[in-house]
Amino acid sequence: MRSLVFSTAILALGAVSASAGQGGPNPDDWASVLEDARGETVYFNAWGGSQNINAYIEWAGAELKERYGVTLRHVKLEDTASAVATVVAEKAAGRDESGTVDLIWINGENFAAMKRQGLLLSPGWAEKLPNWAYVDVENKPTIRTDFTVPVEGLESPWGMAKLVFFYDSARTQVHTLPQDADSLLKWAKKNPGRFSYPQPPDFIGTSFLKQVLAETVENPEMLQVPVDEDTFDQVTRPLFDYLDALNPVMWRSGRAYPQNYPAMKQLLADSELDIIFAFNPAEASNAIANGELPDTVRSFTFPEGTLSNTHFLTIPYNATAKAGALVTANFFLSPEAQARKQDPARWGDPTVLALDKLEPEERARFDAIDLGVATLRPDELGPALDEPHPSWMERIETEWKRRYGVGN
Repeated sequence: MRSLVFSTAILALGAVSASAGQGGPNPDDWASVLEDARGETVYFNAWGGSQNINAYIEWAGAELKERYGVTLRHVKLEDTASAVATVVAEKAAGRDESGTVDLIWINGENFAAMKRQGLLLSPGWAEKLPNWAYVDVENKPTIRTDFTVPVEGLESPWGMAKLVFFYDSARTQVHTLPQDADSLLKWAKKNPGRFSYPQPPDFIGTSFLKQVLAETVENPEMLQVPVDEDTFDQVTRPLFDYLDALNPVMWRSGRAYPQNYPAMKQLLADSELDIIFAFNPAEASNAIANGELPDTVRSFTFPEGTLSNTHFLTIPYNATAKAGALVTANFFLSPEAQARKQDPARWGDPTVLALDKLEPEERARFDAIDLGVATLRPDELGPALDEPHPSWMERIETEWKRRYGVGN
């Protein structure tokens, strides 16, 4: 999912309290929420670049319609920023009710910006959803902290993400695989033209930059606070020294980049790249199941850790179908919906639920999932590295474009 922030428009509004969002239906009175939701149409703004994810959302829409009388319309986005920009424009125009965006798939800097500008439904609703009782808040700290920003019940967790690498075992031997960013650079020098990353500001491409930054920065704690322009050059010098060395030995000598993850995945399938990566541990198995990658593709990760985060659903302060959006978010948290989403044959997105909180029949849904031949077990994924503060993402994208942008 792309999460580029629409910074110019948002900043034009000035600072607004994070609790400025208007109130909506009370999740504590769930019977009333269900009654209010019946007959509503929820315009769900979510990335539309994956057939299997689109199919999953279509399935959810059919279930919501049948069970709750809620119609789900998937507004397919290339960029989450477009949904943010819509809410920004509506607020600037004084449209504080009857907004056109009811639910957004979001995380990171987009969430931070919307929270800062008071563009979200009043705090606390997410932790009042009935299915919140199943959420694994004890072992998944990113559920309550989104890219260092406290969530405060302003968004409902939808899935987990962990940076994982893929390779084709028919062409690349496992003992040659890099174990960290430094050895990846060495591998790329020995195998010129066989590695690349999507061009920032693509979310997956920027995630690679953040992984390298997290591994090379002298003091990782500096990444957990907003960027200080006075020290930015010094803090990021190891990152850009690394990229300076990597760029000439990348695919097409760094003169072109894959547009996004699907394009990078196709380059692996076409034997143009030997190592790619994604933010979903089950992505390779899903691609194999869908015939997009050969069944010899396998996964690996860095033993010292890779980036990890949670992605969420949030409701704008001026949403028209607030009750329907609450019902939708709660359904997406249900054990049934979460188990279906974790199945690599459908999506492969790791659950936000704690399996030990489920009833036996619900846990059985997860136990029955075949994670796929290329999916690492949870205990093989390695440590989770913290995401930097959202300001780092936008700042390093800007600097990357200045240094390496195509045509520069």
